[in-house]
Order: sequence, then C-alpha cells, then structure tokens
Amino acid sequence: MRATAELADPLNQDVPGEGDRGGWTDSHCHLHDLDGVPALLGRALDADVRRLICIGTNEESSRKAIDLALRSRGDSLSPKLWATVGQHPHDAASDSGWLETFLEQYGASVAPGSKAPGSIVAIGECGLDFHYNYSPEHAQVEAFALQISLALRHDLALVVHTRDAWDRTFSILAKEPRPDRVVIHCFTGGPDEARRCLDLGAYLSFSGIVTFKNAEDIRLAVDLCPIDRLLVETDAPYLAPVPHRGAPNEPAFASLVGEAIAQRKGIDVKEFAHRTSQNASDVFSLGDG
Repeated sequence: MRATAELADPLNQDVPGEGDRGGWTDSHCHLHDLDGVPALLGRALDADVRRLICIGTNEESSRKAIDLALRSRGDSLSPKLWATVGQHPHDAASDSGWLETFLEQYGASVAPGSKAPGSIVAIGECGLDFHYNYSPEHAQVEAFALQISLALRHDLALVVHTRDAWDRTFSILAKEPRPDRVVIHCFTGGPDEARRCLDLGAYLSFSGIVTFKNAEDIRLAVDLCPIDRLLVETDAPYLAPVPHRGAPNEPAFASLVGEAIAQRKGIDVKEFAHRTSQNASDVFSLGDG
C-alpha cells in the first residue's frame, strides 16, 4: 500500500503533557506505507499509543517519514511522531550519497540533545538480510558500515535489521566504532542471540511475532531481556499480531504486542507501557515538548 502522506483535521483525543511517559510507543513503523493516515492516528490514540517512530528504508521513504513527522509537530491532538533515515539492505546496492545530503538538509533536527517531535532520531533501518539477498553481500556490508559511521558521527541511534545474518551482524557491530544506542529491530532470534545483543549493549525491539504460535524461541528471548532494554514495535504494515494476523498491521496494535509481552513477564500493563516508552525516550533521545 502507498502512503497518503496527509494529516487531516486534529484528532479528538488527549495526549500526555510534556515529560509524560504514559501510553505506548511504537518504536518502529512504516506509517508512510499505509493508507488513511488520519484514521490510523486516531485508532492509535484510542489504543493509548502516543508516540511513533516512522522508519525510513530508502531515499523516498525517508523523505516521507520526515514529512509526516514534521506535519505532526505542534499538533497537541495527534500522536507525537519522529523519523529515521536509512538504507535497507534490500536497497544496499543503490547509491547512498543521499544520506549525507539528508543529514545536512535537516541538520538542525539532528543536533545533539533531546529531539522534539518531527526530528530525525536514528539512522536505519539498515543492516544485513542474507535471507532474500536482494543486494549482494558486499554491498550490504558496505552500506551497513557507512550507516554505522553516520550514526556515530551525528550522535544518532542505530536501527538494525538482521535476517539469517546473525554472526556477520555481530562481527560488524563488534568491529566497527558505533554509537552506544543500538536497536535490534523486530528481534527474531532466540535466547543465545538475545544474550549476544545484550552483551553489545543493544536494545531488543519485539514485534507482533511474539504472539505467533510458532515463536517460542522469541518468547524465551523476551523472558531473558531486562525490562530496561526492551522496546515494543509493530513494523506496520507488516507482521500484525494475533488476532489480526494476516491483515495489514497498524500502530494501534503496538498495544496488543505490549500487552502480550507484559503478560508473559508478569508485569502490570500500564507500568510496562510506561517503562518501555521511557526506554524509547532514552534510546532515541525523544523530547516530548
């Protein structure tokens, strides 16, 4: 689906005040790939999802993510949106010079310190995908290393995609100088991979896959992950959680992902929403003003 990239009239819903960490944060969604953005944002607020990180995967989607985030700035009746810019491993063979241009163009929004809604808060999603190999391995490795260096240079978080590439991903992250704030997006490993990620200081971001019947290894990783290193995401429009599996995903369903994890860990749902939203604020340097 293609994005409408338009925000209509303000939504009739309260959001938290400055500094409030109530409600859920969808730490990874592709809002620009969904139709009917105003209605989606309304449903997100109804589900107490109050912050969204809109993820770029190439030049076009990064521009759309920034545009949506900027349009939300100052709208107290909309969820708060931030953006990332990145080149997905599927697109790694394409020219990546646009990344530097974007960071120069939006330089004010990537300045050190807390970042207001509408700002760029991370580089990625980037990484390695040896499952599909839409780009040659050498191109994926080069693009990943470049984006790690950009995140470090601009003091931004790094959002990592890894599929069928754990060992190479760990090798690169261990070898390359990198930022302290690293997110392993849509974590699909088991306890062993979780330990290695945590040993690197990374945050683990869990998606609706945790609700799938055949995802016990991921749930064991949830058990292992400390609450202060855990994030909740949808990866919308992909990977809708049960009971919506097979339908287009949307940010509102972050609440279902979070509730499933909270139940698994035996934590009060509201407390878990607060804690994971605080984690998102920490890793992405979110400023709610």
